[in-house]
Amino acid sequence: MNKVFVDTDVILDLLAGRLPNFHFSAVLFTFAEMKKLELYTTPLILANTFYILRKQLGNDSAKNAIRKLRILLHLIDSTESVIDKALNSEFSNFEDAIQYYTALEYQIPVILTRNIRDYKKASVIVQTPVSYLVTRKLI
Repeated sequence: MNKVFVDTDVILDLLAGRLPNFHFSAVLFTFAEMKKLELYTTPLILANTFYILRKQLGNDSAKNAIRKLRILLHLIDSTESVIDKALNSEFSNFEDAIQYYTALEYQIPVILTRNIRDYKKASVIVQTPVSYLVTRKLI
């Protein structure tokens, strides 16, 4: 099964209905529901998602949205080693570095984000949801 790490913006596109990217995130999560993809993320990403989403939906609605989505996501932890690597990396964005090294530690070969420019030196595949779906011939 395809293991994929999803970033905050991919989750927000789905939960906040952000166009034009909503459709591609919805397709990804539909494939996860059909057990054709395994989607992974971290508690940090869910916390960031909640923080942003609650401003739009309010606390209760944001929690309910994440609660429903949580069924389709595997949560993985960032270790001390990951944090140390992120702190000592050449990434300009610390959060992206944490996500990258967490994906590496769990041997997840693909990171899906709409912010691919911050992953220039990545040794894993970094794609937008639409490019992932197209290259895998899922749409």
